[in-house]
Amino acid sequence: MKRTIRSKPPRQRLFVNARVIDPDQNLDSHCDVLVTKGKIEAIGKSLPRENLKKSCKIIDCKGLVLAPGLVDARVFIGEPGGEHRETIKSASRAAAAGGVTSLVMMPDTKPVIDDAALVEFVRQTAREKSRVRILPTAALSKGQLGREMTEIGLLNDAGAVAFTDGRNTVDSAQMMRRALTYAGDFDALIMAATGDASLGGGVMNAGLNATRMGLPGIPREAEIIPLERDMRLVAMTRGRYHASTLSTSDSVDVISRARDNGLDVSAGVAVANLALNDNDIGSYRTFFRVSPPLRNEDDRKAMIDGIRTGKIDIICSNHDPHDVDTKRLPFAEAADGAIGLESLLAASLRLHHTDDIPLIRVLNCLSTAPAKRLGLDSGTLAIGSPADMILIDPDMPWVLKEDELRSRSRNTAFEGARFQGRVLKTIVEGRTVFSRDP
Repeated sequence: MKRTIRSKPPRQRLFVNARVIDPDQNLDSHCDVLVTKGKIEAIGKSLPRENLKKSCKIIDCKGLVLAPGLVDARVFIGEPGGEHRETIKSASRAAAAGGVTSLVMMPDTKPVIDDAALVEFVRQTAREKSRVRILPTAALSKGQLGREMTEIGLLNDAGAVAFTDGRNTVDSAQMMRRALTYAGDFDALIMAATGDASLGGGVMNAGLNATRMGLPGIPREAEIIPLERDMRLVAMTRGRYHASTLSTSDSVDVISRARDNGLDVSAGVAVANLALNDNDIGSYRTFFRVSPPLRNEDDRKAMIDGIRTGKIDIICSNHDPHDVDTKRLPFAEAADGAIGLESLLAASLRLHHTDDIPLIRVLNCLSTAPAKRLGLDSGTLAIGSPADMILIDPDMPWVLKEDELRSRSRNTAFEGARFQGRVLKTIVEGRTVFSRDP
Protein backbone atom coordinates (compact mmCIF):
# COMPACT_ATOMS: atom_id res chain seq x y z
CA MET A 1 0.00 0.00 0.00
CA LYS A 2 1.35 3.41 -0.96
CA ARG A 3 1.37 6.50 1.22
CA THR A 4 2.35 10.08 0.61
CA ILE A 5 5.54 11.19 2.35
CA ARG A 6 5.37 14.86 3.31
CA SER A 7 9.02 15.54 2.53
CA LYS A 8 11.20 13.89 -0.07
CA PRO A 9 13.74 11.33 1.20
CA PRO A 10 17.46 11.89 0.63
CA ARG A 11 18.31 10.89 -2.92
CA GLN A 12 20.90 8.34 -1.84
CA ARG A 13 22.28 6.81 1.35
CA LEU A 14 24.72 3.96 1.87
CA PHE A 15 24.60 1.96 5.09
CA VAL A 16 27.92 0.19 5.64
CA ASN A 17 29.33 -2.38 8.08
CA ALA A 18 25.88 -3.39 9.32
CA ARG A 19 24.76 -6.81 10.40
CA VAL A 20 21.86 -7.05 7.96
CA ILE A 21 19.04 -9.37 9.00
CA ASP A 22 16.24 -9.88 6.50
CA PRO A 23 13.99 -12.86 7.27
CA ASP A 24 12.33 -12.53 3.87
CA GLN A 25 15.62 -13.44 2.15
CA ASN A 26 16.88 -15.65 5.00
CA LEU A 27 19.77 -13.20 5.24
CA ASP A 28 21.93 -12.66 8.32
CA SER A 29 25.26 -11.25 7.19
CA HIS A 30 27.55 -8.24 7.49
CA CYS A 31 27.06 -6.20 4.33
CA ASP A 32 26.14 -2.81 2.88
CA VAL A 33 22.72 -1.52 1.84
CA LEU A 34 22.28 1.24 -0.77
CA VAL A 35 19.06 3.26 -0.66
CA THR A 36 18.15 5.50 -3.61
CA LYS A 37 15.02 7.65 -3.80
CA GLY A 38 13.35 5.75 -0.99
CA LYS A 39 13.93 2.25 -2.33
CA ILE A 40 16.51 -0.50 -1.79
CA GLU A 41 18.85 -0.29 -4.79
CA ALA A 42 21.58 -2.75 -3.82
CA ILE A 43 22.63 -5.02 -0.99
CA GLY A 44 25.89 -6.93 -0.65
CA LYS A 45 29.37 -7.06 0.81
CA SER A 46 31.57 -4.01 0.16
CA LEU A 47 29.35 -2.37 -2.43
CA PRO A 48 31.38 -0.30 -4.95
CA ARG A 49 31.38 3.42 -4.21
CA GLU A 50 32.72 4.90 -7.42
CA ASN A 51 29.23 5.31 -8.92
CA LEU A 52 27.67 6.93 -5.85
CA LYS A 53 26.28 10.43 -6.18
CA LYS A 54 28.33 13.20 -4.62
CA SER A 55 25.43 13.93 -2.26
CA CYS A 56 25.28 10.32 -1.03
CA LYS A 57 25.50 10.09 2.75
CA ILE A 58 27.48 7.14 4.10
CA ILE A 59 26.30 5.82 7.47
CA ASP A 60 28.64 3.55 9.44
CA CYS A 61 26.58 0.87 11.22
CA LYS A 62 29.39 -1.05 12.89
CA GLY A 63 28.08 -3.09 15.81
CA LEU A 64 24.46 -2.47 14.80
CA VAL A 65 21.69 -4.51 13.17
CA LEU A 66 19.86 -3.23 10.08
CA ALA A 67 16.51 -4.94 9.58
CA PRO A 68 13.10 -4.38 7.97
CA GLY A 69 10.84 -2.01 9.90
CA LEU A 70 8.34 -3.64 12.22
CA VAL A 71 4.76 -4.22 11.09
CA ASP A 72 2.48 -4.11 14.13
CA ALA A 73 -0.65 -6.08 13.29
CA ARG A 74 -2.91 -4.93 16.15
CA VAL A 75 -3.03 -1.31 17.31
CA PHE A 76 -5.93 0.56 18.89
CA ILE A 77 -6.05 4.35 18.36
CA GLY A 78 -8.64 6.68 19.86
CA GLU A 79 -9.10 8.93 16.82
CA PRO A 80 -11.82 9.57 15.83
CA GLY A 81 -13.79 10.04 19.05
CA GLY A 82 -11.16 9.20 21.63
CA GLU A 83 -8.38 11.64 20.89
CA HIS A 84 -7.74 12.13 24.62
CA ARG A 85 -6.39 8.57 24.69
CA GLU A 86 -4.44 8.54 21.42
CA THR A 87 -4.43 10.34 18.10
CA ILE A 88 -3.12 9.11 14.78
CA LYS A 89 -0.28 11.61 15.12
CA SER A 90 0.72 10.57 18.66
CA ALA A 91 0.46 6.87 17.81
CA SER A 92 2.73 7.42 14.82
CA ARG A 93 5.32 9.16 17.03
CA ALA A 94 5.26 6.25 19.48
CA ALA A 95 5.46 3.76 16.61
CA ALA A 96 8.47 5.50 15.03
CA ALA A 97 10.30 5.50 18.37
CA GLY A 98 9.62 1.77 18.71
CA GLY A 99 10.81 0.86 15.21
CA VAL A 100 7.30 0.28 13.84
CA THR A 101 7.16 1.50 10.24
CA SER A 102 3.65 0.15 9.53
CA LEU A 103 0.81 -0.30 11.98
CA VAL A 104 -2.56 -1.94 11.49
CA MET A 105 -5.26 0.19 13.10
CA MET A 106 -8.28 -1.52 14.66
CA PRO A 107 -11.75 -0.11 13.86
CA ASP A 108 -12.69 0.39 17.54
CA THR A 109 -13.30 4.15 17.35
CA LYS A 110 -16.29 6.46 17.85
CA PRO A 111 -17.89 6.12 15.40
CA VAL A 112 -16.77 2.61 14.49
CA ILE A 113 -14.89 2.36 11.20
CA ASP A 114 -17.62 0.52 9.34
CA ASP A 115 -18.07 2.58 6.17
CA ALA A 116 -15.83 3.72 3.33
CA ALA A 117 -15.84 7.39 4.38
CA LEU A 118 -14.26 6.55 7.73
CA VAL A 119 -11.62 4.37 6.10
CA GLU A 120 -10.75 7.31 3.87
CA PHE A 121 -10.72 9.64 6.90
CA VAL A 122 -8.05 7.48 8.56
CA ARG A 123 -5.99 7.29 5.39
CA GLN A 124 -6.20 11.03 4.75
CA THR A 125 -5.35 11.93 8.35
CA ALA A 126 -2.41 9.54 8.22
CA ARG A 127 -1.14 11.13 5.00
CA GLU A 128 -1.22 14.53 6.67
CA LYS A 129 -0.01 13.73 10.18
CA SER A 130 1.61 10.32 10.48
CA ARG A 131 5.33 9.58 10.44
CA VAL A 132 4.69 5.91 9.62
CA ARG A 133 2.29 3.91 7.49
CA ILE A 134 -1.19 3.64 9.03
CA LEU A 135 -3.14 0.70 7.61
CA PRO A 136 -6.83 0.88 8.54
CA THR A 137 -8.94 -2.19 9.11
CA ALA A 138 -12.72 -2.07 8.89
CA ALA A 139 -15.33 -3.55 11.16
CA LEU A 140 -16.63 -6.98 10.29
CA SER A 141 -20.11 -6.14 11.56
CA LYS A 142 -21.96 -2.83 11.57
CA GLY A 143 -21.25 -0.97 14.77
CA GLN A 144 -19.21 -4.01 15.86
CA LEU A 145 -22.46 -5.41 17.24
CA GLY A 146 -22.02 -8.82 15.64
CA ARG A 147 -25.41 -8.81 13.95
CA GLU A 148 -25.20 -7.39 10.43
CA MET A 149 -22.21 -7.73 8.12
CA THR A 150 -20.53 -4.60 6.75
CA GLU A 151 -20.09 -3.87 3.04
CA ILE A 152 -16.83 -5.79 2.73
CA GLY A 153 -16.45 -5.13 -0.99
CA LEU A 154 -16.81 -1.34 -0.69
CA LEU A 155 -14.57 -1.20 2.38
CA ASN A 156 -11.96 -3.31 0.63
CA ASP A 157 -12.00 -0.93 -2.36
CA ALA A 158 -11.66 2.02 0.04
CA GLY A 159 -8.41 0.64 1.38
CA ALA A 160 -9.22 -1.51 4.42
CA VAL A 161 -6.43 -4.08 4.73
CA ALA A 162 -8.48 -6.57 6.76
CA PHE A 163 -11.82 -7.00 8.55
CA THR A 164 -12.25 -7.39 12.29
CA ASP A 165 -14.51 -6.53 15.16
CA GLY A 166 -11.41 -5.57 17.11
CA ARG A 167 -11.87 -6.25 20.82
CA ASN A 168 -15.19 -8.01 20.19
CA THR A 169 -15.63 -11.67 19.35
CA VAL A 170 -18.32 -12.46 16.79
CA ASP A 171 -20.79 -14.55 18.80
CA SER A 172 -22.99 -15.55 15.87
CA ALA A 173 -21.61 -18.54 13.98
CA GLN A 174 -23.94 -17.75 11.09
CA MET A 175 -22.60 -14.20 10.75
CA MET A 176 -19.01 -15.41 10.88
CA ARG A 177 -19.78 -18.03 8.25
CA ARG A 178 -21.29 -15.42 5.93
CA ALA A 179 -18.41 -13.01 6.50
CA LEU A 180 -15.80 -15.66 5.70
CA THR A 181 -17.72 -16.63 2.58
CA TYR A 182 -18.21 -13.08 1.33
CA ALA A 183 -14.68 -11.96 2.18
CA GLY A 184 -13.38 -14.85 0.09
CA ASP A 185 -14.77 -13.16 -3.03
CA PHE A 186 -12.27 -10.33 -2.45
CA ASP A 187 -9.44 -12.45 -1.04
CA ALA A 188 -9.91 -10.41 2.13
CA LEU A 189 -8.49 -11.40 5.50
CA ILE A 190 -10.68 -11.84 8.57
CA MET A 191 -8.85 -10.98 11.81
CA ALA A 192 -10.76 -12.37 14.77
CA ALA A 193 -10.70 -11.98 18.52
CA THR A 194 -11.44 -15.28 20.26
CA GLY A 195 -13.03 -14.73 23.65
CA ASP A 196 -16.45 -16.05 24.66
CA ALA A 197 -17.88 -13.22 26.78
CA SER A 198 -20.51 -15.46 28.36
CA LEU A 199 -17.84 -17.88 29.53
CA GLY A 200 -15.04 -15.41 30.05
CA GLY A 201 -16.72 -12.71 32.10
CA GLY A 202 -13.85 -12.53 34.57
CA VAL A 203 -10.99 -10.07 34.87
CA MET A 204 -7.86 -12.25 34.95
CA ASN A 205 -6.72 -15.78 34.20
CA ALA A 206 -8.76 -18.39 36.03
CA GLY A 207 -6.55 -20.27 38.45
CA LEU A 208 -4.86 -20.22 41.81
CA ASN A 209 -3.89 -16.54 41.66
CA ALA A 210 -7.43 -15.42 40.82
CA THR A 211 -8.79 -17.47 43.70
CA ARG A 212 -6.20 -16.07 46.11
CA MET A 213 -6.96 -12.50 45.02
CA GLY A 214 -10.72 -13.00 45.14
CA LEU A 215 -11.17 -12.04 41.49
CA PRO A 216 -13.42 -13.73 38.90
CA GLY A 217 -11.36 -15.72 36.44
CA ILE A 218 -11.37 -16.13 32.65
CA PRO A 219 -10.98 -19.84 31.86
CA ARG A 220 -8.77 -20.98 29.02
CA GLU A 221 -11.85 -22.53 27.39
CA ALA A 222 -13.25 -19.02 26.78
CA GLU A 223 -10.57 -18.67 24.11
CA ILE A 224 -10.36 -22.25 22.89
CA ILE A 225 -14.07 -22.84 22.17
CA PRO A 226 -14.59 -19.83 19.82
CA LEU A 227 -11.32 -20.65 18.07
CA GLU A 228 -12.35 -24.26 17.46
CA ARG A 229 -15.72 -23.07 16.14
CA ASP A 230 -14.01 -20.66 13.75
CA MET A 231 -11.73 -23.39 12.43
CA ARG A 232 -14.82 -25.41 11.52
CA LEU A 233 -16.25 -22.39 9.72
CA VAL A 234 -12.99 -21.78 7.84
CA ALA A 235 -13.06 -25.42 6.72
CA MET A 236 -16.63 -24.92 5.51
CA THR A 237 -16.02 -21.65 3.66
CA ARG A 238 -12.29 -21.90 2.74
CA GLY A 239 -11.88 -18.29 3.90
CA ARG A 240 -8.69 -16.51 5.01
CA TYR A 241 -8.51 -16.22 8.80
CA HIS A 242 -6.14 -14.76 11.37
CA ALA A 243 -6.57 -15.30 15.11
CA SER A 244 -5.35 -11.95 16.41
CA THR A 245 -4.05 -12.76 19.90
CA LEU A 246 -3.86 -16.24 21.38
CA SER A 247 -2.75 -17.03 24.91
CA THR A 248 -3.13 -20.76 25.67
CA SER A 249 -1.28 -23.93 24.73
CA ASP A 250 -4.48 -25.59 23.48
CA SER A 251 -5.11 -22.67 21.12
CA VAL A 252 -1.69 -23.23 19.55
CA ASP A 253 -2.62 -26.85 18.98
CA VAL A 254 -5.95 -25.87 17.39
CA ILE A 255 -4.26 -23.54 14.90
CA SER A 256 -1.54 -26.08 14.14
CA ARG A 257 -4.06 -28.83 13.34
CA ALA A 258 -6.08 -26.48 11.12
CA ARG A 259 -2.97 -25.54 9.17
CA ASP A 260 -1.99 -29.20 8.83
CA ASN A 261 -5.44 -29.77 7.31
CA GLY A 262 -4.70 -27.20 4.60
CA LEU A 263 -6.67 -24.26 5.96
CA ASP A 264 -5.52 -20.70 5.24
CA VAL A 265 -5.14 -19.68 8.88
CA SER A 266 -2.56 -17.80 10.92
CA ALA A 267 -2.21 -16.65 14.49
CA GLY A 268 -0.70 -13.85 16.51
CA VAL A 269 0.32 -13.31 20.10
CA ALA A 270 0.58 -10.08 22.09
CA VAL A 271 4.10 -9.48 23.36
CA ALA A 272 2.74 -9.21 26.92
CA ASN A 273 1.67 -12.86 26.76
CA LEU A 274 5.23 -13.79 25.80
CA ALA A 275 7.00 -11.68 28.42
CA LEU A 276 4.64 -11.79 31.42
CA ASN A 277 2.40 -14.18 33.35
CA ASP A 278 -0.40 -13.83 35.89
CA ASN A 279 2.07 -13.65 38.77
CA ASP A 280 3.08 -10.20 37.49
CA ILE A 281 -0.30 -8.76 38.44
CA GLY A 282 1.02 -8.69 42.00
CA SER A 283 -1.01 -6.41 44.25
CA TYR A 284 -3.89 -5.72 41.85
CA ARG A 285 -1.84 -3.71 39.35
CA THR A 286 -4.37 -2.62 36.74
CA PHE A 287 -1.81 -1.95 34.01
CA PHE A 288 -1.50 -5.76 33.91
CA ARG A 289 -5.19 -6.18 33.19
CA VAL A 290 -5.06 -6.95 29.48
CA SER A 291 -7.03 -8.93 26.92
CA PRO A 292 -6.35 -11.78 26.45
CA PRO A 293 -5.40 -12.04 30.11
CA LEU A 294 -1.91 -12.89 31.28
CA ARG A 295 -1.97 -16.67 31.64
CA ASN A 296 0.11 -18.99 33.81
CA GLU A 297 3.76 -19.78 33.19
CA ASP A 298 3.03 -23.02 31.33
CA ASP A 299 0.88 -21.17 28.81
CA ARG A 300 3.49 -18.42 28.45
CA LYS A 301 6.13 -21.03 27.63
CA ALA A 302 3.73 -22.68 25.18
CA MET A 303 3.32 -19.38 23.34
CA ILE A 304 7.10 -18.99 23.11
CA ASP A 305 7.34 -22.53 21.76
CA GLY A 306 4.63 -21.68 19.24
CA ILE A 307 6.74 -18.78 17.95
CA ARG A 308 9.89 -20.90 17.82
CA THR A 309 8.24 -23.77 15.92
CA GLY A 310 6.29 -21.57 13.51
CA LYS A 311 2.86 -22.54 14.81
CA ILE A 312 2.32 -18.88 15.72
CA ASP A 313 3.17 -16.43 12.96
CA ILE A 314 3.03 -12.89 14.34
CA ILE A 315 4.04 -10.95 17.45
CA CYS A 316 2.03 -7.74 17.96
CA SER A 317 1.97 -4.98 20.56
CA ASN A 318 -1.82 -5.09 21.12
CA HIS A 319 -1.35 -1.38 21.84
CA ASP A 320 -4.49 -0.22 23.67
CA PRO A 321 -4.24 3.24 25.28
CA HIS A 322 -6.40 4.21 28.27
CA ASP A 323 -6.38 7.28 30.48
CA VAL A 324 -6.32 7.46 34.27
CA ASP A 325 -10.12 7.57 34.50
CA THR A 326 -10.37 4.01 33.20
CA LYS A 327 -7.17 2.53 34.66
CA ARG A 328 -6.72 4.09 38.12
CA LEU A 329 -9.59 2.03 39.48
CA PRO A 330 -10.02 -1.19 41.47
CA PHE A 331 -8.71 -4.08 39.38
CA ALA A 332 -12.16 -5.55 38.69
CA GLU A 333 -13.44 -2.16 37.45
CA ALA A 334 -10.47 -1.07 35.31
CA ALA A 335 -10.49 -1.25 31.52
CA ASP A 336 -8.58 -3.99 29.69
CA GLY A 337 -5.51 -2.96 27.74
CA ALA A 338 -1.95 -1.65 27.82
CA ILE A 339 0.12 0.45 25.44
CA GLY A 340 3.02 -1.28 23.71
CA LEU A 341 4.24 0.38 20.51
CA GLU A 342 7.45 1.66 22.11
CA SER A 343 8.23 -1.55 24.01
CA LEU A 344 7.29 -4.08 21.31
CA LEU A 345 10.78 -4.67 19.98
CA ALA A 346 12.60 -4.52 23.31
CA ALA A 347 10.20 -6.92 25.02
CA SER A 348 10.41 -9.30 22.05
CA LEU A 349 14.22 -9.20 22.14
CA ARG A 350 14.07 -10.84 25.55
CA LEU A 351 13.26 -14.05 23.68
CA HIS A 352 16.54 -13.66 21.77
CA HIS A 353 18.68 -12.74 24.77
CA THR A 354 17.41 -15.74 26.74
CA ASP A 355 18.26 -18.01 23.77
CA ASP A 356 14.63 -19.10 23.46
CA ILE A 357 14.27 -17.94 19.84
CA PRO A 358 16.87 -16.92 17.21
CA LEU A 359 16.98 -13.21 16.40
CA ILE A 360 16.05 -13.74 12.75
CA ARG A 361 12.91 -15.61 13.83
CA VAL A 362 11.91 -12.85 16.26
CA LEU A 363 12.29 -10.24 13.51
CA ASN A 364 10.35 -12.42 11.09
CA CYS A 365 7.36 -12.48 13.45
CA LEU A 366 7.60 -8.71 13.95
CA SER A 367 8.02 -7.65 10.31
CA THR A 368 8.12 -10.11 7.43
CA ALA A 369 5.30 -12.44 8.53
CA PRO A 370 2.68 -9.73 9.22
CA ALA A 371 3.61 -7.90 6.01
CA LYS A 372 3.13 -11.05 3.95
CA ARG A 373 -0.11 -11.98 5.67
CA LEU A 374 -1.54 -8.54 4.92
CA GLY A 375 -0.17 -8.39 1.37
CA LEU A 376 2.10 -5.40 1.99
CA ASP A 377 5.21 -4.43 0.07
CA SER A 378 7.18 -3.88 3.30
CA GLY A 379 8.80 -6.34 5.74
CA THR A 380 11.71 -6.99 3.39
CA LEU A 381 15.04 -5.51 2.25
CA ALA A 382 14.76 -7.03 -1.21
CA ILE A 383 16.03 -4.89 -4.08
CA GLY A 384 13.28 -2.60 -5.35
CA SER A 385 11.27 -2.67 -2.14
CA PRO A 386 10.50 0.48 -0.11
CA ALA A 387 13.32 1.36 2.29
CA ASP A 388 11.31 0.76 5.47
CA MET A 389 14.14 -0.11 7.85
CA ILE A 390 15.30 0.07 11.44
CA LEU A 391 18.79 0.37 12.86
CA ILE A 392 19.09 -1.46 16.19
CA ASP A 393 21.68 -1.75 18.92
CA PRO A 394 20.67 -5.26 20.03
CA ASP A 395 22.62 -5.08 23.28
CA MET A 396 21.97 -1.53 24.49
CA PRO A 397 20.66 -1.61 28.08
CA TRP A 398 17.86 0.78 29.02
CA VAL A 399 14.99 1.22 31.43
CA LEU A 400 11.48 2.12 30.28
CA LYS A 401 10.37 5.32 32.01
CA GLU A 402 6.77 6.41 31.89
CA ASP A 403 7.56 10.09 31.46
CA GLU A 404 9.61 9.38 28.31
CA LEU A 405 6.79 7.65 26.45
CA ARG A 406 5.44 9.37 23.34
CA SER A 407 1.96 7.89 23.53
CA ARG A 408 -0.77 10.12 24.96
CA SER A 409 -1.59 7.41 27.49
CA ARG A 410 0.75 5.90 30.09
CA ASN A 411 -0.82 2.50 30.79
CA THR A 412 2.27 0.39 30.08
CA ALA A 413 2.78 -3.04 31.59
CA PHE A 414 6.55 -2.47 31.39
CA GLU A 415 7.03 0.62 33.60
CA GLY A 416 10.53 0.38 35.08
CA ALA A 417 11.36 -2.73 33.04
CA ARG A 418 15.02 -3.32 32.24
CA PHE A 419 15.49 -4.04 28.56
CA GLN A 420 18.41 -4.98 26.33
CA GLY A 421 18.22 -3.75 22.74
CA ARG A 422 16.91 -0.45 21.37
CA VAL A 423 16.00 1.25 18.11
CA LEU A 424 18.45 3.98 17.07
CA LYS A 425 16.88 4.96 13.73
CA THR A 426 13.55 4.32 12.05
CA ILE A 427 13.35 4.90 8.30
CA VAL A 428 10.19 4.95 6.17
CA GLU A 429 10.62 4.98 2.39
CA GLY A 430 14.18 6.22 2.83
CA ARG A 431 13.22 9.09 5.14
CA THR A 432 14.39 9.08 8.76
CA VAL A 433 11.27 9.47 10.92
CA PHE A 434 13.01 8.84 14.24
CA SER A 435 16.60 9.07 15.42
CA ARG A 436 18.04 8.56 18.86
CA ASP A 437 21.28 10.24 17.81
CA PRO A 438 22.05 13.53 19.58
